[in-house]
Amino acid sequence: MSLFSSLGSLLTTMAGGLDPLFGASAAAAAIVLFTLCVRAVLHPLARAAVRGEKARAALAPKLTELSRKHKGDPERLRRAMAELQAKEGASPLAGCLPALAQLPVFFVMYHVFSTGSGAGDLLDHTLAGAPLGNRWGGALSGAPGLVYLGLFALIAAVATWTYLRARRTTVPGAPGVVRALPLLSFGTLVTAAVVPLAAALYLATSTTWTAVERALLHRG
Repeated sequence: MSLFSSLGSLLTTMAGGLDPLFGASAAAAAIVLFTLCVRAVLHPLARAAVRGEKARAALAPKLTELSRKHKGDPERLRRAMAELQAKEGASPLAGCLPALAQLPVFFVMYHVFSTGSGAGDLLDHTLAGAPLGNRWGGALSGAPGLVYLGLFALIAAVATWTYLRARRTTVPGAPGVVRALPLLSFGTLVTAAVVPLAAALYLATSTTWTAVERALLHRG
């Protein structure tokens, strides 16, 4: 059995178990539950990412001083910052670990719902009237349109919160790639607009989990 068929069979089984509670939207509920399970498994990576973020925050005064000291020498500044971060174990890309670990899962789900390979009858299921295998372009009116509008509104709100929070924690003088990372939060919104509803539902659930998870971990 291929990986795609395995995912399709798993989601079908989960949808069958959720059918008494969610009816026609059982498959959508199964995708949300599956996403939550994936994120729970990846929680240790999120904790490691937050530890890295806190370590970078603790280094902020030293990094600011380096920026002031090597203001006229960008190359020397880059080396000095890299050496300090390596010494303190504060990688500027540590926060990307959970997202990178999710990519294989998202690819499999995208393939299943884009091609129908291994999906069985899942493509016939809906979320409040919007087919899980369809994209937003063909459903801009009626109940399906409201489903996409609500999904986009949720992803946009989470992306904005993530962007503003990331900008506040970006160290002055950080490399360009690090300063650009907060903008990646809006990439989820663009992706959701071009993938099938099932994959967009995965993205919305995962990004919401990330926002809540980071908020709680940073409070600890």
